[in-house]
Amino acid sequence: MHANAERVARALEAQGATGKIVELPDSARTAQAAADQLGCEVGAIANSLVFDADGAPLLVLTSGAHRVDTARVAALVGAEAVRRATPEFVRDATGQPIGGVAPLGHPAPIRTLVDVWLDKYDEVWAAGGHPHTVFPTSYEELLKITGGTPAEVG
Repeated sequence: MHANAERVARALEAQGATGKIVELPDSARTAQAAADQLGCEVGAIANSLVFDADGAPLLVLTSGAHRVDTARVAALVGAEAVRRATPEFVRDATGQPIGGVAPLGHPAPIRTLVDVWLDKYDEVWAAGGHPHTVFPTSYEELLKITGGTPAEVG
């Protein structure tokens, strides 16, 4: 297992999460790619999107069926501007590559918003720190393990 996925697995265990890391045969850099491999609805994929909110990282866990409204998110977090982060910004903040960013296991805590639409699914899937890894969880567990705030982000 990739070192990032191992770090995420340890973080999941430390948080008392129930899901285990699953290695996928193909890359799951998009919600649709993950859903296709897992045989679930794209909406049950918890996309981990890192944004630059006035220079600070902001993690938005959104349903794979949604797009993030950056103006809405900026208003929610009190930022002047929220924009998609560069790959370098994402790796610096999370230690993980775009397409595999997990909701936890980062070098330091990241402010996190969790899309309320994920609550529509009994099981959601989140990235495991590498584009070939995911883990099953729930909306409530995502809130718990990330210390995230429920939000309408779309």
